[in-house]
Amino acid sequence: MLSDQATDCRVTMHRSAGLALQAVIFDVDGTLADTERDGHRVAFNRAFAQFGLDWEWSVATYGELLAVTGGKERIRHFAARRAPELLERPDSEAWLLALHQLKSAIYAQLVNAGSIGLRRGVARLLGELCRAGVRLAIATTTTPSSLHSLLQTSFGERAESLFEVIGAGDVVVHKKPAPDVYHWVLNEMKLPPAACLAVEDSLPGMQAATAAGLPTLITVNSYTAGGDFVGALSVVSDLGEPGAAARSLAGQPLAGDCVDLPQLRVWHRQAVSDGAACQLA
Repeated sequence: MLSDQATDCRVTMHRSAGLALQAVIFDVDGTLADTERDGHRVAFNRAFAQFGLDWEWSVATYGELLAVTGGKERIRHFAARRAPELLERPDSEAWLLALHQLKSAIYAQLVNAGSIGLRRGVARLLGELCRAGVRLAIATTTTPSSLHSLLQTSFGERAESLFEVIGAGDVVVHKKPAPDVYHWVLNEMKLPPAACLAVEDSLPGMQAATAAGLPTLITVNSYTAGGDFVGALSVVSDLGEPGAAARSLAGQPLAGDCVDLPQLRVWHRQAVSDGAACQLA
């Protein structure tokens, strides 16, 4: 006779095995678009200059600062090292907010000017998922205003209806690598994590998604290409296009030229199956 633990395990495996992919949750910066190096970094530097600061974040410096998630948090972290007296002022929080708002406005100008486009394969995959009825959501630390500019420029009138739920900016207190934004999105969608798949580009993003229980696909960029993504479902160079193949870098292999819905379903089924497996007493 099976023990209670073994019986519970078989029930869990049966339920998990029947859980199909229902939603894909996307990060934004570095995932949907290459926004960091020539978008956010440039906007930060222009905002610093307008505020009379002699700060200049190089490509290398900004790469290091990406370990700190959130724009205001990034400025605060840098100021604590470079000019801590700025954070000791009575109006430091108002100063920080104003600086970040200016940066966001400059970033929106860059996006609206067409300086930042979607990464290869993103528009194709989003369209495919949408047509198939797979629910779409966003989980990001970027501000709603910056996100709105990118979505409007990239998708036009479709932007408002494409993503069912958008978790952005300060919708939660603790940003990635904390899983809070993913918990928030899942709660809004009323879905269990095993019914979803996350698409991220960075280690903090992967840590946030996996801590929330989501199998996670990593699409690396120039800042994250050398990262150690142990625990990711799969790691690819980009989403690819027919005839312009993405490269499989780690984890479960990519079967074709590009990441498409059939491939996501294969990866998701494997993740659910792996998650359902347990040791019998």
